Amino acid sequence: MPPNLRETIEALNERIYPSLNNGVYRAGFATTQEAYEDAFAGVFAMLDELEERLGDGRKFLIDERFTEADVRLFVTLVRFDLAYYGLFKCNLRRIADDSKLSAYLARVLDIPGIRETVNIDHIKRGHYSIKTLNPTGIVPVGPEMPS
Repeated sequence: MPPNLRETIEALNERIYPSLNNGVYRAGFATTQEAYEDAFAGVFAMLDELEERLGDGRKFLIDERFTEADVRLFVTLVRFDLAYYGLFKCNLRRIADDSKLSAYLARVLDIPGIRETVNIDHIKRGHYSIKTLNPTGIVPVGPEMPS
């Protein structure tokens, strides 16, 4: 982590984790309507904020460098349309529907070596095998890998 960016990165991580990274799980595993709606609102408020942040033309979350904050965001974004949108009921819109976030996700996937770490079948099968959320075990055919 670049020492001069440590505080900025950590502050962003502290905001993204509870509302988005963990927020999708709080929505998906909610046992009350209130808990679900609270988590859902946090997820999409953070996605809105990130969409706006990326609207200033920056390549990555902090600046032109790929940092830990980008890694933490990437792992949620790459799973979002595949699992969180449907299974976890985070279905206000897909990442593919957000122009800045979808372009950001494509940029991250284009970093040499990143796309090769993403196994769509593993993501879908892993999430859709959660019996409490998907008793039938049926795994959706789509969507495809973001381009």
